[in-house]
Amino acid sequence: MDTLNKVYETLKNTEKPLKSGEIAELTGLDKKEVDKAIKKLKVEEKIFSPKRCFYQAK
Repeated sequence: MDTLNKVYETLKNTEKPLKSGEIAELTGLDKKEVDKAIKKLKVEEKIFSPKRCFYQAK
């Protein structure tokens, strides 16, 4: 599974919004890679930010 899918699946499977650092911990990925994936997912409108620095799947 690639980084983008790992990040998206992690956000889909959690009830609450997560910070990029928390996503990195849960997935075992580097935080910089998680940040890149978050940017792409936001452009694709698969995730949103309910409050600053927190992300959640739509």
